[in-house]
Amino acid sequence: MLSVGTILKKEREKKGLLLIDIEKQIKVREKYLKAIENENWNYFSSKIYITGILKNYSRILNLDHKKVLAFFRRDYERKEEVKFKKKVTSAYLTSGTKKFLKLSLIILTLFFILYFIFQLKIYFSPPAFTLISPTKTNFSVEKNVKIIGKTDKDTSVTIAGERIYQNKEGVFNYELSLNEGENKITINLVGANGKKTTIEKSFFKKTP
Repeated sequence: MLSVGTILKKEREKKGLLLIDIEKQIKVREKYLKAIENENWNYFSSKIYITGILKNYSRILNLDHKKVLAFFRRDYERKEEVKFKKKVTSAYLTSGTKKFLKLSLIILTLFFILYFIFQLKIYFSPPAFTLISPTKTNFSVEKNVKIIGKTDKDTSVTIAGERIYQNKEGVFNYELSLNEGENKITINLVGANGKKTTIEKSFFKKTP
């Protein structure tokens, strides 16, 4: 009577594959593949690991994994005397797979650490400011100049004692009346963290 180990071994040999070839493709050590073919289930800690290997092994050999698992269940699932080896949840993985998992964990940990540091920096930093317009400081015929700036959308903006509201992108504008000579303007920013930024700008109007 055919058994799951016999089916896999015959199909592998029929395709001219070695156990080491299967190991490279499904990342399961050769000794565990051999244990599968020899139906030595004591190498494994749980039926879950066996069924997982059987599925991948069947896929490589182009076998219907459902039929292969049916053979396994028929012959072994109900045998109460089968005792599984404990604490080998990662033992059947190749060294290359273990290194990849460790490296992935290290990278993920570093990512969260850097993200946390970045968020702390943002929280403790004063609000940023960008002057979008005007791009010049000297004027001659203009009576007014529209000041357009950008900051964080949660920042409180005050110009000449007047509360200025920005849009959802953090952009705000203010109409400044120009007098002859120097026109100073002070922009006060207070971030959600209470940090303050003060920007002073001067615009000059010359008589034509």
